[in-house]
Amino acid sequence: MATQISNLKFHLDSQIPSTMRAAVYRGIDDVRLETVPVPRIGPGELLIKIATCGLCGTDLKKIHMGSHSAPRIFGHEMAGLVAQVGEGVKGFSIGDRVVAFHHVPCGTCHYCRKHTFAQCETYKRTGSTAGFEPSGGGFAEYIRVMDWIVANRGGVIHIPDGVPFEQAAFSEPLNTVLKGEKMLDLAPDDTVLVIGQGPIGLMHAALAQRTGARVFTSDLFAGRHAIAARFGLKHPIDGGKEDVVARMRAETEGRGADAVVLAVAGSSLIRTAMDATRPGGKVMLFAQTQRGEVTIDPAAVCMDEKALIGSYSSSITIVDDVMELVFNGYHNGFDLTQLISHHFPLEEAAKAIAIASHPQAGSMKIMLESVPGAGAE
Repeated sequence: MATQISNLKFHLDSQIPSTMRAAVYRGIDDVRLETVPVPRIGPGELLIKIATCGLCGTDLKKIHMGSHSAPRIFGHEMAGLVAQVGEGVKGFSIGDRVVAFHHVPCGTCHYCRKHTFAQCETYKRTGSTAGFEPSGGGFAEYIRVMDWIVANRGGVIHIPDGVPFEQAAFSEPLNTVLKGEKMLDLAPDDTVLVIGQGPIGLMHAALAQRTGARVFTSDLFAGRHAIAARFGLKHPIDGGKEDVVARMRAETEGRGADAVVLAVAGSSLIRTAMDATRPGGKVMLFAQTQRGEVTIDPAAVCMDEKALIGSYSSSITIVDDVMELVFNGYHNGFDLTQLISHHFPLEEAAKAIAIASHPQAGSMKIMLESVPGAGAE
């Protein structure tokens, strides 16, 4: 018998189909809607029917840069329904509403012992797939979640009643942001600058503000500052018209910010972030995932004692904190669905990718849905 969910827009079929739709990466800037086999699962694994999946900047870079072989099915900010349960799996049943992570660490290697989980070899293995080389798989109707992900306490998480799939889909990106914020170790009397108010930058600013810090947000689009205001952020900077460095020094008796988060890809604003930071302050690079070279003033690090740090991907140690923010926050002032500007069906994946790749005033988080409206359930 089919499992019915809310208003019946999104439900499990009485039988799992043999084929499904998927947005398949075939090469640089080439993503096509195709019909592919539904993944088969083995012992210890789950099959999940995807309700919604967010487009992440790292997926976009892979599509545009050709850094990964084709074909692949990307997408990892995903939530949906358990459609099939493999032999030996405990704690999950068909019809459960869940969010799935695509990476978990081994927990025992040198990097895990040092809490640099993203460098763990097990973590670097992708543990969910919709077919081809495992790459997340969220841009499809079904994904196979592998046994080491399912067995990890933070790998697949139940979504409470009353929390929509699209709010739950923020669990993975919010984890990456909270990890970075914890590295900054902010104090209530700190002044923080977040450069870039796309979904990631705005989440950084919102979490920084929850520490009691005074938070300034810089972006080129006024519309993004309007969204930031919904999260209580009250100090916008027009990055296209204002001198960000001069503004931060004026706001801090000439010192500069205690911490600056650079949530914009590329290297052109690293110098701005460094200059906007006080002596002894911290600069976090959060979106610089392409390798290259950049010129910095070494005396700013040595003599001025500015710390240049980076943060990448998620941390298994903060899963409980993230779930508290995502699930309880939905009804208590932390509704992340406000960051969603577009919903697209799988058939329009190429259009969704094009919009996400060229941010405009009206574009924020973009979601792909297997069934239109499924993410809101």
